[in-house]
Amino acid sequence: MKNDRQEMILAIIAGEPIETQEQLIDRLRERGINSTQATISRDIKQLHLIKEPAGGGRYRYAVSARKTKLNFADRLQTILRESILSVDYAQNIVVLKTMPGLAGAAGAAFDGMELAQMVGSIAGDDTVLIVMRDVESAAEICAEIASMQKKFQK
Repeated sequence: MKNDRQEMILAIIAGEPIETQEQLIDRLRERGINSTQATISRDIKQLHLIKEPAGGGRYRYAVSARKTKLNFADRLQTILRESILSVDYAQNIVVLKTMPGLAGAAGAAFDGMELAQMVGSIAGDDTVLIVMRDVESAAEICAEIASMQKKFQK
């Protein structure tokens, strides 16, 4: 339901200038999706929608060009919760151990995050190797992942 609603929101704002949450609620209702203002407000935040100039002093909702970077923490947290078992590094290579069969998804998620210091990743069945530009950036990403893991284990 939520995914369908959010996909419909993206389709609506791509097809017409939507200036207010009320307009968005009306367009969703026309397509058979009833929603509250609070739900739409959460969707806008989760989708990282912004208001951009539409001309004539008006503004419209649009997808942020920085969405990937803004969504980094959310995506990383989901990966940690659902797949990563351990993390370590050697020199500039970060090694992630995942549940069997989930390394490909974890590697693809990291590739999609466009981390400036990441060169790329290689994934097997339960292991992901992430190549960083230097030892410092490998240590930083490893520490951040380990810190998030501890938070989820509590």
